[in-house]
Amino acid sequence: MKKYTSVHDVTDVSSLVKEALHLKENPYKYKSLGENKTLGLIFLNPSLRTRLSTQKAGQNLGMNVLVMNLDKEGWALETQDGAIMNGTTVEHIKEAAAVMGQYCNIIGIRSFPKLQDREEDYSEDLLNKFISYANVPVVSLESATRHPLQSLADLVTITEQKPAGKKPKVVLTWAPHVKSIPQCVSNSFAEWMQQADVELVITNPEGYDLADEFTKGSTVLHNQDEALKDADFVYVKNWSSYEQYGKVLTDGEGWMMTNEKLTLTNNAKVMHCLPVRRNVELSDEILDGANSLVLEQANNRTYAAQAVLKRMLESLK
Repeated sequence: MKKYTSVHDVTDVSSLVKEALHLKENPYKYKSLGENKTLGLIFLNPSLRTRLSTQKAGQNLGMNVLVMNLDKEGWALETQDGAIMNGTTVEHIKEAAAVMGQYCNIIGIRSFPKLQDREEDYSEDLLNKFISYANVPVVSLESATRHPLQSLADLVTITEQKPAGKKPKVVLTWAPHVKSIPQCVSNSFAEWMQQADVELVITNPEGYDLADEFTKGSTVLHNQDEALKDADFVYVKNWSSYEQYGKVLTDGEGWMMTNEKLTLTNNAKVMHCLPVRRNVELSDEILDGANSLVLEQANNRTYAAQAVLKRMLESLK
């Protein structure tokens, strides 16, 4: 595996999930695999779970791990080819990525969209240029359009928790938020669920439909109660409008998941990628109740990352 940016970089999703579950049971079995190898984790945006889980995953495999908050500790990056750098940018991505590739055997990079220009964000310009110039395997730690490590951990969690002998119904539901949030987690979750043995239903207010490339073939409903009927898993996440790009179109009254809404489901397990704004996106009664899987998801982030890193290390041999 030379890069990990989406489900399309995975040849066998089921096999990768099984590998993550195997590593969860045997986290130090392959500790010699990463000996004398260096993992660089580069953050242009804040992180808790992604940083700590990926760092732990690398260490479980015996890797040296370097972490840099490039937005605070590095030079302002220029990404445009042919730029005359007489403004605020100090270092071009061509040199920055190449130098990091000299110091590291594998690099993870995290950056968020600006939510101002849809074409620019969805081109994944920064991520693609980083891959091009680093000359080592690159893991997306979240990008403008996707969060593939989160999505793999989500699928691992569903695989562990799903009812025996049944194809589970999984509902991705929009939730309220106080500010404009990217579509990346929701895009990625939908994309991965389409590769899994589940029935996926997406529900959101009108004006919040995700891009067709991520939802094609899935049921999309604007009536949350209808969507929740008989659900086995409910994945709660806010996202801003794709059509009116980056805009917040409603205060979302009535869309927050509660125990009352859970009565519409098949006693569904409730998921969220975290961080979560309590009593805005999800009620206390859900998060503190028996149906919440948010901590299980967070725990599985380590083993999802470890499975990806293991395959990258194997490709270096």
